[in-house]
Amino acid sequence: MSSKPEQKETHQANGAVLPIVPVDCLISPDRGQLVEPSDFLGPDGDGVEVVVLESRANAKGVREEDALLENGSQSNESDDTSTDRGPEPASPLKETSFSIGLQVLFPFLLAGFGTVAAGMVLDIVQHWDVFKYVTEVFILVPALLGLKGNLEMTLASRLSTAANIGQMDTPKELWRMITGNMALIQVQATVVGFLASIAAVIFGWIPDGHFSIDHAVLLCASSVATAFIASLVLGMIMIGVIIGSRKMGINPDNVATPIAASLGDLITLALLSGISWGLYKELESKAYVNPLVCAFFIALLPIWIIIAKKNAATREVLYSGWEPVIIAMAISSVGGLILDRTVSDPNFAGMAVFTPVINGVGGNLVAVQASRISTYLHMSGMPGDSSETAPRKCPSPCSTFFSSDVNSRSARVLFLLVVPGHLVFLYTISSMQGGHTTLTLIFIVFYMTAALLQVLILLYIADWMVHWMWGRDLDPDNFSIPYLTALGDLIGTGLLALSFHILWLIGDRDSDVGD
Repeated sequence: MSSKPEQKETHQANGAVLPIVPVDCLISPDRGQLVEPSDFLGPDGDGVEVVVLESRANAKGVREEDALLENGSQSNESDDTSTDRGPEPASPLKETSFSIGLQVLFPFLLAGFGTVAAGMVLDIVQHWDVFKYVTEVFILVPALLGLKGNLEMTLASRLSTAANIGQMDTPKELWRMITGNMALIQVQATVVGFLASIAAVIFGWIPDGHFSIDHAVLLCASSVATAFIASLVLGMIMIGVIIGSRKMGINPDNVATPIAASLGDLITLALLSGISWGLYKELESKAYVNPLVCAFFIALLPIWIIIAKKNAATREVLYSGWEPVIIAMAISSVGGLILDRTVSDPNFAGMAVFTPVINGVGGNLVAVQASRISTYLHMSGMPGDSSETAPRKCPSPCSTFFSSDVNSRSARVLFLLVVPGHLVFLYTISSMQGGHTTLTLIFIVFYMTAALLQVLILLYIADWMVHWMWGRDLDPDNFSIPYLTALGDLIGTGLLALSFHILWLIGDRDSDVGD
């Protein structure tokens, strides 16, 4: 065979056309195996020069774009995409406003009924001795419900994105994602549950100046045990939901986060009430039980840390994911302080049943939106990549709610679910004779105003925060949802307390009298 220069001259002299072959076509059906040079031989067995054009496709964007984009195939790195990419994971259908609403509606209602049940439980247990004599438990309620939301919704957002971009298609990848993420949320739940108890002790001590070591240990044991058990149960449910929705062709971003909260508030509040009540009864006869329970769950921390460190997908979050959940816990604890001070007044005892509902609905809706925007941005590259889809300046309300892109469309759909959803939940509470509240027209007007204002603020903040974090090389799946759900707790509790105080001042006393 002649040398390469001689080949080139011979083919040019004979007028032969040199083949131009994309690099994707040089890959044989066996993954990772290049086609041998002998496959490109001329008619006489002589070599033919092959001009290779590199074709790079953003596999992440290609796999996920059909889930959210309606503008056809896009690629982040090149306009030249090869149609011979091999099998890809099944993508959800392209979404319209109707399809978004239809997919979100059922999980939204399911989650809402879960918050209604949690409100009914809180309305009952607020009269238990442990809530009467250790009132700091009220401060733990938004903190632990928010912690559950932060961890489970962040887990749901991470796994939804991983499922949409094909990182959970093989059993090995699936198992690695499950074990790493479950270990990670156990570490976060234990640590943040412990810190939440400290915050409850401090917030309870500052106004009254009274401190009890027995009550402090009780709060620590109750908080850590509740956070650990609730995260374990809800994490397993969440993984099953995401795998099932992916196999059914449903976008996990639309259903995972609401279903994460459907039983989450109820399970967490029931665990907190039961555990704190049981430990309170043991204070007099078996004082050693409370510190023993606290020490047991903290002693398990090294095991979960080792498992999470072995997984590359969770190692970074293990080191850098503490700031959002800790700050979110502090924000939710402020909401808990507002709840504690409000329901302690017999005139506002009816607020207890509505607090988990308004906070849960707002948190669920904004978590769906944050997860969708994060998935949308992941199609354009990696966090920190400069892109037109990730503006760094503060967006205008018009671009958030009234533009033609898919995220603005989903924001409108989620906002329109607020009024009908809350009407259903209020009717459910009233029909079950929950709380100490009569649903007068003026009460419904004030309640709906607070709920709409809460969701409006949260959706706008989500649009800004997710893009802001993306532009600063932070993965929104790990960082945005804790802040948003905590702000939902604070804004929801604050607006609800304000509504009850205004109703009391203007004389609508039938809406908020206690027993």
